Amino acid sequence: MKENMMFAWIASWLALVGQLVFFMGVALLTGDWRYMMWSFMISMIVGIPSIIGTYKRNQQLKAYKK
Repeated sequence: MKENMMFAWIASWLALVGQLVFFMGVALLTGDWRYMMWSFMISMIVGIPSIIGTYKRNQQLKAYKK
């Protein structure tokens, strides 16, 4: 089975940055900055391990191809 690493990178970055941008917009519209605080914590908890996992898998695939 072929792995789609481009999709994995896009999903990882959307988990990290996309949530922050969305909830920043919500915080700006509502004036309640707690949305931004909670979304920052959640996006770091989800996004950073996702990016690390994608990076490691990408390195494994590159080493396997050589």
